[in-house]
Amino acid sequence: MQIWPGRPYPLGATYDGTGTNFAVFSEVAERVELCLIDDASSRSKRSVVETRVEMTEVDGFVWHTYLPGLQPGQRYGFRVHGPFDPSAGHRCNPNKLLLDPYAKAVDGQVDGDESLFSYRFSAPSRRNDADSLEHTMYSVVVNPYFDWGTDRPPHREYHESVIYEAHVKGLTQTHPGLPEEVRGSYAGIGHPAMIDHLVSLGVTAIELMPVHQFVQDTHLVEKGLSNYWGYNTIGFFAPHNAYASTGTRGQQVMEFKAMVRSLHEAGIEVILDVVYNHTAEGNQMGPTLAFRGLDNAAYYRLVDSDRAHYFDTTGTGNSLLMRSPHVLQLIMDSLRYWVTDMHVDGFRFDLASTLARQFHEVDRLSAFFDLIQQDPVVSQVKLIAEPWDVGDGGYQVGGFPPLWTEWNGKYRDTVRDFWRGESSTLGEFASRISGSSDLYEHSGRKPIASINFVTAHDGFTLRDLVSYNEKHNDANGEGGMDGENHNRSWNGGVEGETDDLEVKRLRARQQRNLMATLLFSQGVPMILHGDELGRTQGGNNNGYCQDNEISWVDWDLSEEQRELLKFTQQVVHLRHDHPVFRRRRFFAGSSDHGGESPLGDIAWFAPSGRHMAEADWQTGYARAVAVFLNGSAILEPSPRGEKIVDDSFLLLMNASHEPVDFTLPDGNYAAVWTVVLDTAGRLVEGEEVKARKVATLRGRSLVVLQRPAVEETYA
Repeated sequence: MQIWPGRPYPLGATYDGTGTNFAVFSEVAERVELCLIDDASSRSKRSVVETRVEMTEVDGFVWHTYLPGLQPGQRYGFRVHGPFDPSAGHRCNPNKLLLDPYAKAVDGQVDGDESLFSYRFSAPSRRNDADSLEHTMYSVVVNPYFDWGTDRPPHREYHESVIYEAHVKGLTQTHPGLPEEVRGSYAGIGHPAMIDHLVSLGVTAIELMPVHQFVQDTHLVEKGLSNYWGYNTIGFFAPHNAYASTGTRGQQVMEFKAMVRSLHEAGIEVILDVVYNHTAEGNQMGPTLAFRGLDNAAYYRLVDSDRAHYFDTTGTGNSLLMRSPHVLQLIMDSLRYWVTDMHVDGFRFDLASTLARQFHEVDRLSAFFDLIQQDPVVSQVKLIAEPWDVGDGGYQVGGFPPLWTEWNGKYRDTVRDFWRGESSTLGEFASRISGSSDLYEHSGRKPIASINFVTAHDGFTLRDLVSYNEKHNDANGEGGMDGENHNRSWNGGVEGETDDLEVKRLRARQQRNLMATLLFSQGVPMILHGDELGRTQGGNNNGYCQDNEISWVDWDLSEEQRELLKFTQQVVHLRHDHPVFRRRRFFAGSSDHGGESPLGDIAWFAPSGRHMAEADWQTGYARAVAVFLNGSAILEPSPRGEKIVDDSFLLLMNASHEPVDFTLPDGNYAAVWTVVLDTAGRLVEGEEVKARKVATLRGRSLVVLQRPAVEETYA
């Protein structure tokens, strides 16, 4: 075998058409061996054979070598010789085969064997030198060449976006229009049958739950469960191999790229839910799979006074060391790779507050955000923060830099509370559905900074949200101690399935209320996969370990579910058709508060038909309100520069359980309104209602009225 010195960059395994360069960082290492893994012969008792290559070249703590003729598909790993001194933060052990942190593909999965750990199960203080070769995962050399054809990123503007949070397997596993061999895979997401659903629904971006290579937790596997959600990353460059239908020795990369290409052809962006805050190696009792064995103290935040233990702000056992230049390089290299090589359009950062922790506090100007801001590639894609972690001061909704958008947890909580009929939520509700200017305007951001959602993967589905007062997580095997503690009453205490027709109607109506509110709010809406179909998890609000029918979307739809799908398609397309629902700027207010139009760009009304007064907002028992959205006062230039003028809308919302009479505003707002939708079905679509007339809303219902666009004369 020929061995050349190679190059220290790029890190990872890089195939150039004639051979492969290998480069790996370790400051603490004394020796590093590159291990080539091949299948053993059928006569061997072993499953694989290993060829070790000494990496003698090192520059700037990067060990490197080049092997002429080595081809894509070759599996490999590293063995690192160096100090094993947990009290000093060092955990090198050459008996543990290590994944390449920059591996573009990973073959296999860990099996939980004791050899994966650096201690004895029976005596945790004793070092374990058993070899992990046959029980761990292998890095794979990949072919970087792919025919992208005419692929171009859709470049959807934020204000035109509707995001669809989805799980690769959960969305596709039971879809009848997909061939069985591609269900649960990237190919399933990119299949025409799935894309047709997304296009007909009107979503512009699919936000995939973690697809970076992740690890199955041993304690879950032992209980017959699995890490379904995937927030347990071990490979920040590798598409998760279990979602590939074509193979796991590099084929997963090609399949992922083909999925992206197909989605782009349909005008749909791809956003990845990424987990850069921790790794699957866990705390000091976790396995040694990659980073821990390469250079533990360089990759992880350790407790200053006790470096045998890990500083954890994620609740998962460890946190990456965000003040380390090598960790920051790893993350930035990973992000750029997924944009430039894999053509993805953005990222949602899990527990993003942890990424801001250089030392202890959450610092919005930390090195990570500085790097993002100046990066010519990453700064140009969609960046969405989950703006919290479990550390002190970790709840940072509204606290991220101007380039970022955020999952707006306050929107979720307030909209839920309003439609439950909770007291003292009216003013907060108005702020949330009008773009949350109180959270974002101070930092120079616009309504698009708010990613609005009512449900997400973590919690109840939309149907379960309105059907269960308590969680039902018994299948998780944690004695019901996991997940949200309670859901509060939506329906007078009647839970789950029932033959009570009125309760069923109320649940269906509440689903429509929440979906319509989400789509008609300013900001960027995010729909959880299957909510448009009335998906249920049977009251389980923490399906992280349920890779089965509990979590998968059931595509065998009832008539009620088909009606909800039709309704969701209607409101999504109504949003797309009318810029008044997706403004690029915050509202200026009514005319007597500086609005451009004599009527203002927004106005709020009590059910009596008069403008809301300050005292009305303070009334804790008020559960009904109307809002006028003036399409003639958008005053925003289109891409071609002309002023946008839209239809105007009046939204009537009644969150009380009793009917409410709404007197429509005077004729200055509209002489005649046309009914667009009524979530209770009392008012007929296309029906006309005159100014100052009374429209009666059923309890827990929402009505949308429309007035054609008109040019106003400004004072």
